[in-house]
Amino acid sequence: MILIRVILPVAVGLYASILGALFLFQRHLLYPGAFGAGLRQTDRIVPAGTDAVSVTTADGHRLYGLWRAPEPGRGVVLTFHGNGSLPEPHAARFSTGVWRAAGWGVLAIAYRGYPGSTGSPSEAGLIEDGLAAYRLATKLAPEAPILLHGHSMGAAVAVALAAREPHLGLYLEAPFASMAQLVGERFPLLPGAILLDRWRSDRRIGEASGRILIVHGTDDPVIPVAHARELGAIAGDRAKLVALPGDHVSILGQRDEEAEATFRPVRSAEPILAVPR
Repeated sequence: MILIRVILPVAVGLYASILGALFLFQRHLLYPGAFGAGLRQTDRIVPAGTDAVSVTTADGHRLYGLWRAPEPGRGVVLTFHGNGSLPEPHAARFSTGVWRAAGWGVLAIAYRGYPGSTGSPSEAGLIEDGLAAYRLATKLAPEAPILLHGHSMGAAVAVALAAREPHLGLYLEAPFASMAQLVGERFPLLPGAILLDRWRSDRRIGEASGRILIVHGTDDPVIPVAHARELGAIAGDRAKLVALPGDHVSILGQRDEEAEATFRPVRSAEPILAVPR
């Protein structure tokens, strides 16, 4: 009994300390690319065929971006990277191969707080970053429809935009249904109430219109493929899920040919699928 009286307060105090630390530093865990050493701006290489641009948000932040203009009658891939990545790989990917051959443009941004961009990351902040990128894309290519693409955390940003803005469709790679659900699965003893950024794509994807292509690795150790299946089920007939062998990263680009053909704008006056303003 004496031992219990000694151990119990210590255990409770340790648990409370851990919760306090997680609450204070949770965004360091959710957005590691913004808090690590990262790349210095002077070290970054602009992918061939793209230009570095500055994106200004409504709340006054300046974001680093990479832009390639589309050919007439073609669309722009507005792409969002994962929480530990940078925009360069996506910018290079969507400005080469099948995308370049078909005349697509691309805009890829670094979120606030990530190398080259000002501010600190949060769910509301990243969504505002996405909206600012969307506005810039429509300004630089006013006639071009926009395909929203995202990987991992970037998929959550893309889904949030799809619930607000007109778009060709959603191309999601390794998405999660919600951050609250993912954290609960990984850390069942962690109270969900301490999570500041919940990223409820499961609630937002139903508000998006148009076609949705979801690609997920069956061996993904970061986000279980069940999350992709859940999002696909919510979206219904508009969504196609491709579950293929691979992990969180190896699946990137594996269905680009299918995606390009699925979302390619029609060279005519036919209306595109869009969210009503």
